[in-house]
Amino acid sequence: MLNRYITIIIIVAVAITAFFVGQNVGVSMASPSVSSNTTPWPNIHQNVATDFNPTVKYPQIQNDTFIHPFAIVIGDCYIGKMVMMAPTSVCRGDEGTPIKISDYSNVQDGVILHALETTLDGNNIDGRRFSESGDRLLANDSRFDQGYAIFVGSKVSLAHDSMVHGPAWIGNNTFVGMKSLIFDAKVGNNVAIGVSSTITGGVVIADNKFVAPGSVITTQQQADALPSRIGSPYENINYAVIHVNENLADAYNHQDIKKIQYYREVLMEEEGMLSTQPSP
Repeated sequence: MLNRYITIIIIVAVAITAFFVGQNVGVSMASPSVSSNTTPWPNIHQNVATDFNPTVKYPQIQNDTFIHPFAIVIGDCYIGKMVMMAPTSVCRGDEGTPIKISDYSNVQDGVILHALETTLDGNNIDGRRFSESGDRLLANDSRFDQGYAIFVGSKVSLAHDSMVHGPAWIGNNTFVGMKSLIFDAKVGNNVAIGVSSTITGGVVIADNKFVAPGSVITTQQQADALPSRIGSPYENINYAVIHVNENLADAYNHQDIKKIQYYREVLMEEEGMLSTQPSP
């Protein structure tokens, strides 16, 4: 058993070393050898069973997504196509679940996605999930099982060091500024949130609003008083950020697919050979 762990550590170390000398070993779903449900990479793995989350799941990662080897994806996380997950970003679907990041969104360095538990001892908890369309769900709602502890729409930018802690819902084409926090809140489509802002307290931010840098929005009255994104300093910020991150995801994915494939296949082969050997 000790030899097995040593072998895996050596292979992972080789892969990470290759990354730092310019050979990409991130997780690319463009590689046909990669399964969307299981992966041997240590930064992407299943959750553990608990009394609040007894279902064990692997992340689901769609085509052309790039997940940096120093990003972490655990458990019931769905990562859409062409998503860019930068170094040190985290999607941790082991407490409140599921978490969905839709197509063409980006999760930048230091971003954390995590959620409060959605069930306990087999019972649903009121208000801990949203429907895909943005309705907050009661425990007895027939849609609860198909709901999300965190839902992130398409072409959403989660900028450096921001945190989305469920229950939370973010609509399409929304920008979340650096070091901002969204917790227990719904943020609409085409919203621009300035740096170091806090949005919590069960509030709903309507579509096309602007949250100025440093804002603290904790009441619905504050949310309703927000100005329009149109004409604000952040009016067009998300267009440029999406463009950059789509190009980064594509370029990292195709920098050297064969090397990505090679390291993953070596690790899988080693796992297969070692698993057939008798334990010492």
